[in-house]
Amino acid sequence: MKTHRDVPEEFLDGGLLRRVYGFMLDATRCDGVALDVEEASAQLDVRGGDFREALAELTALGLLVNRPGRGFVAVSPDEATTRVLLPLESELHARRARVEEIRRRLVSFSPVFDASLLAHENRKQIELIDSLPDVRAAIADLSAKARREILTAQPGGGRREDVLVEAAPRDYDTLSRGVEMRILYQHTARSSRGTHSYVEQVTRLGAQVRTLDDQFMRLLIFDRECAVFATPGNPNGAVVVRNPHVVAFMVEAYERLWLTAEPFVVEADTRPEIMEDLKDAIVRLLTAGMTDAAVARRLGMSVRTCRRHVAEIMSALDAESRFQAGYLLALQERSK
Repeated sequence: MKTHRDVPEEFLDGGLLRRVYGFMLDATRCDGVALDVEEASAQLDVRGGDFREALAELTALGLLVNRPGRGFVAVSPDEATTRVLLPLESELHARRARVEEIRRRLVSFSPVFDASLLAHENRKQIELIDSLPDVRAAIADLSAKARREILTAQPGGGRREDVLVEAAPRDYDTLSRGVEMRILYQHTARSSRGTHSYVEQVTRLGAQVRTLDDQFMRLLIFDRECAVFATPGNPNGAVVVRNPHVVAFMVEAYERLWLTAEPFVVEADTRPEIMEDLKDAIVRLLTAGMTDAAVARRLGMSVRTCRRHVAEIMSALDAESRFQAGYLLALQERSK
């Protein structure tokens, strides 16, 4: 059976439905009709097929009701509206309620989605690497992708030979691509032959190298977009940070260190002023209560070298104790 949506538009608008409906109203008022399609079609002067289409459409609209024992009965448009539209409206209401229920349930998953997205973004911005091979691989990848600048801070005195062997070719390649490089060491790195050789090579390629007397954080910053720094308690691990606010803070800290550092000029003998800065740092840390081992570790030297410097300082000042040496150095500073 076709519905009114299946009937051609000209069929609905041509008046045939109204003529058939009127015919059926007359028949209904005559106490029902034993409908003969051919006879009814002839009375209305329409084809039998069109008449059947009209009956089907009127039935779909609820204007005709096929009642047992009476056949087709025509009813008022108001009754048809109630009969046909009320179930549709009830269904529509139920569907709307269902839609709202589904919407409410779907929205209840939003916190889970947001938390997962935030965790994913955090994982992208902060990555913990536990093994030294993975750290080196990450640094090599970031160095290869660097476009403008690499800032490096390497505390601990002279760099180990295996570290220089691994880093030197990568840094030479990076500098040859036109990437700017700044490197911070501690003063004690100046006494390392391997570090001297490395610094001589990278400065020829355009790198800038400076040194500081005291300890600082080990880190690398790539294009001011990504930073890698050592993890406390795990000398073989590192943290990779891509959060722009954290990286900007680390760049600012690096710039402050750089401004107070001394240029590393490759030459045979250590500059006298550097040695004075180093000795001042030793006395300052010792008078603060640090042990020889702690001072040596902080300044990147051996305990034996640290004790030799302490003995030289006390002898030059004619001091009988480390505290007295610190006091005498402070007096010298005030008199300048």
